[in-house]
Amino acid sequence: MTAPHTSPAPTSPRSVRKAVVPAAGLGTRFLPATKATPKEMLPVVDKPAIQYVVEEAAQAGLDDILMVTGRHKRAIEDHFDNAFELEQALAAKGDTVRLDAVRDPSRLADIHHIRQGDPLGLGHAVLCAKHHVGDQPFAVLLGDDLIDARETLLSRMLEVRDRFEGSVVALMEVDPSQVHLYGCAAVEHSGEDGVVRVTGLVEKPSPENAPSNYAVIGRYVLDPEVFGVLERTAPGRGGEIQLTDALQELAAGGAVHGVVFDGLRYDTGDKADYLRTVVRLACERPDLGPEFTAWLKEFVAGLTADATARRSDRAA
Repeated sequence: MTAPHTSPAPTSPRSVRKAVVPAAGLGTRFLPATKATPKEMLPVVDKPAIQYVVEEAAQAGLDDILMVTGRHKRAIEDHFDNAFELEQALAAKGDTVRLDAVRDPSRLADIHHIRQGDPLGLGHAVLCAKHHVGDQPFAVLLGDDLIDARETLLSRMLEVRDRFEGSVVALMEVDPSQVHLYGCAAVEHSGEDGVVRVTGLVEKPSPENAPSNYAVIGRYVLDPEVFGVLERTAPGRGGEIQLTDALQELAAGGAVHGVVFDGLRYDTGDKADYLRTVVRLACERPDLGPEFTAWLKEFVAGLTADATARRSDRAA
């Protein structure tokens, strides 16, 4: 399926115009909600998480987006398609606000879909994009990581790719106790603020074996050379083809840079962080924020009062 796009062209020409969004995961951490609903379609306020990711790509000037999906992910394809009956019903009611909201997803970019087939890991999902991407550099955006719309991380990464070529990964400093949850990078200074050379990568190391506390988060700008490396990359951690392992080989050749990000990021792949994301974004919405924030303050005050009362009862 291909949908027409209306996103503005970037102000200066770039070598990267394509993005890949892997969306074939089983979403086991959110069962049973994800038994029949793709985890990428779980709502963050009133939009599915994956729409925020596609909006980010389009805002950065990436107007050709390939979604790598799997079985039971048809809802993703439907969301970014036209919905003629619904659009006609809303138009007949004169409900232009909801009509625009329904039409917006299909207008973001030229959106394509391919099935991964076997769930063989992120590296394999990226490899599925080879024929669509061809010999062009491309971005990869993971649906679990939402970057605040006011941030310019992806645009910054595209600029670094244009100047240094090779591949670029997004890095974020995390507490050493959390490095086992991420791919972790060994880095050296590049001479530019916020940009480092990546000299090595390890997938989910133990804290004592981690080369640093720079974690790879879900944004990449990859050179097409990565496809050849992925094709010969053996299954690694978890029996899956790891993108980190392929990038480790490229980093050893000096072809990987990192952009250090210290802005707002929301992890919707974790239940607690998902709930925090919904609350934070709802509070910032001009149409929901004032009412929801007032209720939230009352609710938290009530929790505090209940906790104080319980402590008093125990003391008595």
